[in-house]
Amino acid sequence: MTAAQTRAVAEYLPARQIDAHAEWRDPWDNQRPLLLEIGFGNGEHLAAIAAQRPTWGCIGIEVHTPGVGSLLLQLVEAGTDNVRIVHDDAVTWLKALPDALLRCIIIQFPDPWPKKRQQKRRLIQPDFAAVLCRLLQPGGELQLATDWADYAGQMLTVLNATPGLQNASPDNGYVFRPDNRILTRFERRGQRLGHTVYDLCYRRIP
Repeated sequence: MTAAQTRAVAEYLPARQIDAHAEWRDPWDNQRPLLLEIGFGNGEHLAAIAAQRPTWGCIGIEVHTPGVGSLLLQLVEAGTDNVRIVHDDAVTWLKALPDALLRCIIIQFPDPWPKKRQQKRRLIQPDFAAVLCRLLQPGGELQLATDWADYAGQMLTVLNATPGLQNASPDNGYVFRPDNRILTRFERRGQRLGHTVYDLCYRRIP
């Protein structure tokens, strides 16, 4: 963790943090559509999409402190004020949120846990998919991306079988990159290594 990230967390996080252990209270008093990015990494994508959608309320969840510091530095430099941060475990916090809260959920390049014995730790499992579906408003969108073919296949299997979610692809497969998804440094590095990225998109149906 850099000195700048450490200072950013100390100086800027308190005003932008959502308490994961308190009862949910909308930071924007229910006046904005809400977007959530789960596991925002270094914050590059969340900072960009928040700038693209200044009338939205954007929430990011990240457990790793250096990533939180990195995002805060980007927000302060850009003067972006429509982002709030949950610096805690995603699953526990999400389970406590009210139904139909979110217009959009984004999960990019979650930990693939590649070893067979580790795969039960993967984020996209049937129970968690049901939580994501419950949190989306009717017509709301779930966007995912991974560069692990095996995990992409698991995502398709789990999400295609989740009641209330409809694959945006006509053949229930992968989709083209969404317009809002910027090419991050992480993804550019993967491209140089020859990695294929799999994009998935689902909509909440009644």
